[in-house]
Amino acid sequence: MRSPERCRGVIFIYQMNTPSNAAPESGSGSATPATTLRVNSGVSDPGYKTRPLYWSVWRELWENRSIYIAPLIVAAFQVFGFAISTIGLADRRRAVLLLDPAHQRAAIEQPYDLAAMMMIFTVFIVGVFYCLDALHGERRDRSILFWKSLPVSDLTTVLSKATIPLVVLPLVAFAIIVCTHLIMVLETSVVLISHGMSPASTWAHMPVPFNLLVLLYGLAAIALWHAPIYGWLLLVSGWARRATFLWAVLPIIVIQIFEKITFGTSYFGAFVKHRLMGFAPHAFGFHGESHPTIDSLSQLTPGKYLSSPGLWIGLLVAAGFLFAAVRLRRYRGPL
Repeated sequence: MRSPERCRGVIFIYQMNTPSNAAPESGSGSATPATTLRVNSGVSDPGYKTRPLYWSVWRELWENRSIYIAPLIVAAFQVFGFAISTIGLADRRRAVLLLDPAHQRAAIEQPYDLAAMMMIFTVFIVGVFYCLDALHGERRDRSILFWKSLPVSDLTTVLSKATIPLVVLPLVAFAIIVCTHLIMVLETSVVLISHGMSPASTWAHMPVPFNLLVLLYGLAAIALWHAPIYGWLLLVSGWARRATFLWAVLPIIVIQIFEKITFGTSYFGAFVKHRLMGFAPHAFGFHGESHPTIDSLSQLTPGKYLSSPGLWIGLLVAAGFLFAAVRLRRYRGPL
C-alpha cells in the first residue's frame, strides 16, 4: 500500500493545482481566511493553469525511487571497479601513447564507453520492470481507487507513466553517465600525477562537448526506438491479473517457436532483435561493421533516423498500445 503521508502530499498538490470557483461572500467588508489563501496562492486566478501531467510524473518519481536509485547503485559499482582498475594504469598509459592516434583514442575511451553502455542497459532494464508494474501495482494494492478519486484522467495517468521510460530515464542516465565519467577522469588524473605523468593525455583524446552531444542524441534515439516495447509492457501491466513478466514475454517466445516449427524461418525473432538494437544503423553512420565508432558530427544522421519507416511504425504501434492501456485502466478495477 502507498504510505498515507505520500498520499496526503499528493492530495494537497492536486488540490492546490485545481482551480476553485468559490467567490467571497457579498456584503462582508473583508474576505475570509480561506478566500485570502486562495487569492494569495493564485489558485483563483482565471489565468492559472493546472499541470496534472507534470504532477503525475512527479508522483511516479516519488513512488518509484528505483528509477534513480538503481542507476546510482550501478554507477557506484562502476566508480569502485574503475578505481581498482587504475592499479597499473600509468604503465598501460605509457604503452598506449606509443600507438597511432586512432588506437590511442580507442584505448583511452574504452572504459568510459563501457560505463556508458552499462548504464544505458541498466536504465532499459529499470524501464522494463517499471512499465510491468506501473498499472498492475496500483490494481494489486487497490490504490487505483484512491488515484481515480483525484481530478486526473486515465489518459494523463497513462501518459505520465509512459513519460518515465521515454523521457525521465534517458535524462537520468545522461546525468549519471556525465557524473560517473567526471569521477573516472579525476581518478585517472590523480593516478597519473602520482606517477609523474600529465593527465592531459586523457583530455586530449576525449572531446567532452562532442561526446556529450553524441550521448544525448543516442539516448533520445534509443528511447524513441524502444517506444513500442514500453507501450506493450504498459498494456500487459494494465491487463494481466498476475505474472506480468510472463504474460509480456511468453507470447513472443511462443510465436518464435511456432514460426520455427511450422515454417522453418526466424523472421519474427529477427524483427524482435531489430526492434531492440536496430536503431544504430539509422541514427549513426558507421564506417563499416569493423569500425563501429563515432569520430565526427557528420556520422550523426538524424535525418535518416527520422525518415526511417521503422521508427514511425513503432511510434504508431506504441500509440495504439497506450490507447488500449488507457481504455483498460478506465474499466479495470482493483485485483
